[in-house]
Amino acid sequence: MTAVEKITNNVKIAVRIRYIHEDSRPEENYFLFGYRISIENLGHSPIQLLKRNWFIFDSIGEHREVSGPGVVGQQPVIAPGKQFTYESACNLRSEIGNMKGLFTMENLITQKAFQVEVPEFHLVSPNKKN
Repeated sequence: MTAVEKITNNVKIAVRIRYIHEDSRPEENYFLFGYRISIENLGHSPIQLLKRNWFIFDSIGEHREVSGPGVVGQQPVIAPGKQFTYESACNLRSEIGNMKGLFTMENLITQKAFQVEVPEFHLVSPNKKN
């Protein structure tokens, strides 16, 4: 399982990625990758995740953008020193790709919105031949 981390605006994002063999169908150009995101509030005020923006790229030149409210149907409030973790998945039509993103958060004390970067992470099928 691969992992990446980044801190932006006192919010730490940690991403763990895995290839999902049992649901992938390489013969049909369908490669499924799971990811687990942990969002840790390193600041002093409670924050809420309002929106997500994902930028998904694969090696055959496809680019997708996925936006919407919250993550996995939730807009979690994260207290100072606490974290919220969720799991989701992304499919590609090729063995190699990457994702990165932005979370729009709100400081619940100041009521100001701010963005947190989700670091780029690579999606690579373990069956990929060099």
